[in-house]
Amino acid sequence: MTTAPERTADLYPTRGTAEVITPRKDPVVWSQPGTAGPFAPSELSDFERDGFFAIGELLTAEEVAVYRAELDRLVLDPTMRADPRSIVEPKSQDVRTVFEVHKISEVFAKLVSDPRVVGRARQILGSDVYVHQSRINVKPGFGASGFYWHSDFETWHAEDGLPNMRTVSVSIALTENYDTNGGLMIMPGSHQHFVGCEGATPKDNYKRSLQMQDAGIPSDEVLTKMADKHSIRLFTGHAGSATWFDCNAMHGSGDNITPYPRSNVFIVFNSVDNEAVEPFAAPVRRPEYIGARDFTPVR
Repeated sequence: MTTAPERTADLYPTRGTAEVITPRKDPVVWSQPGTAGPFAPSELSDFERDGFFAIGELLTAEEVAVYRAELDRLVLDPTMRADPRSIVEPKSQDVRTVFEVHKISEVFAKLVSDPRVVGRARQILGSDVYVHQSRINVKPGFGASGFYWHSDFETWHAEDGLPNMRTVSVSIALTENYDTNGGLMIMPGSHQHFVGCEGATPKDNYKRSLQMQDAGIPSDEVLTKMADKHSIRLFTGHAGSATWFDCNAMHGSGDNITPYPRSNVFIVFNSVDNEAVEPFAAPVRRPEYIGARDFTPVR
């Protein structure tokens, strides 16, 4: 276990007295041109331009069945339900998220170290990587709530202390993603500007924000301007498909009121050269199962 260094320069101010837009100061793709990896050069260029890249089949049907069975096992396990790493729906009290699955489950640990997965993270970030966060998300039918528009980096910077935008996420579908069951939405190109949000971070904000976001949300005016400028892309696809997206991409998802569940595994890779320091805009760090303080590279 490595201890975090003290706070460094704040390149992306947020949670102040006013909303502030800051142009991105970091690269999107950190590796040198021609660096070998699962992404083709044209795919990396698309990722750099849009802030995301979708893959139609990252996992085979047989692999999806294995990961889906493991997801169901964790969600239905009474011991896991009582674990603080599990988050439940406010209304139904069903488990909606289980954090730190790469440490809880050997099955998901193998997925994290799969070359098709970690290889792409290294290629984008230009270094070895560690897992800043992992989780399984369950969005059952008939009323599962969504997540409002946000930049993940805003939270990870403000509350976890990530200094730079050298972090990438992958969402791997374990069920069909229809255009009606609360799929992921991203504003292409929005990753090039950071929205520093208005308002201080409440103490233990993470307890509320994992069920309903409040702090770190852009204003309606800014979101409207961004949507007008960048448009909104909705991701659909079969189980086994995956979407890689930049840490500062503006994204969200709607409620799922259909009968069809939407479940995925979500892995956040951070560069070993971008270790978390003290939070930039929060009184205390979030728990380590949400924002890791173990910077051991994935092997």
